[in-house]
Amino acid sequence: MRSPRLAFAAIACFFALSALGSPFIGQIAIPVSDLISGEGTARAVFFELRVPRVLAALLAGGALSLSGVAFQALFRNPLAAPFTLGVSSGAGLGASLYVRLGLAITIAGVSGIALAAFAGAAGAMLLVYGLARARGSLASNTLLLAGVAISFTCSSLILFVQYTADLYDSFRMLRWMMGGLGVVGYADLRTLAPFALGGGAVILLLRRELDLLLTGEELAQARGLDIARTQTLLFFAVSFMVGGVVAVCGPIGFIGLIAPHVARLLVGHSHRWLAPAAMLFGAGFLALSDAVARTVFAPAEIPVGVLTAMLGGPFFLLLLLTRGPGFTGNR
Repeated sequence: MRSPRLAFAAIACFFALSALGSPFIGQIAIPVSDLISGEGTARAVFFELRVPRVLAALLAGGALSLSGVAFQALFRNPLAAPFTLGVSSGAGLGASLYVRLGLAITIAGVSGIALAAFAGAAGAMLLVYGLARARGSLASNTLLLAGVAISFTCSSLILFVQYTADLYDSFRMLRWMMGGLGVVGYADLRTLAPFALGGGAVILLLRRELDLLLTGEELAQARGLDIARTQTLLFFAVSFMVGGVVAVCGPIGFIGLIAPHVARLLVGHSHRWLAPAAMLFGAGFLALSDAVARTVFAPAEIPVGVLTAMLGGPFFLLLLLTRGPGFTGNR
């Protein structure tokens, strides 16, 4: 019988190694002696470029992984992802409109495209919530159908906006939709941190409720769970968290699917261990993926969203081949 404590400790070690080692991975080697002496450009590169980027990867990876865990429990579907309810598509539409309109705005140090993306994500979130409430219920099936409808609608509008744009603006839209961690300095971290930390705290506090949701709504309600309150809390916590991540980093796919599955294989299905394990694994995995993305073809850089997407498909094929068609089942 596997020990969740031992598996969690291994994941924590992976997180620590990735977080501490990733800033030292790059085209230019930075000796520790240069950091201690405080001389030269190495210190500026390390603390103004690499450290903020790694911190952004840790926040984004942990937030997306926790979002995946929460949605998989909410919908009782292990293939549910942070972008299932159309938040990513809404953010993409907001960013595409910002680029298409030729705007150039910065408010309180936050870039205009990030503000437009978050506005689009919030709009999609409110539309999904409004559609679900119009049906008189926040049942998981209702939320899922509303989210899929909004996602497809926003995606079609993004294609229309791209079609009407010139070549340069179309490339800017496409590049943003690939997702990336081009963070310089700490301003973007101040934007991202409240969403990632706030939403993550809510999900971690609701680990018992997530376990109950997996048993089914009727059984969970019989055990005293306030279904409507829990669903609303999870919906808004995940949506705001994903909206904040996408606004700063763009849509980075598959992290919210890969991390929960790896953590579930290692620590089991209890959210007492699953939620923090997925958070740590996703954070470390995205930081390591970004380090690879910025060095493997240096001086060119692969958007980290492209790399995670390239890893995601083979990962699930490997699970299917090694564990059989039942690997997606929740217990």
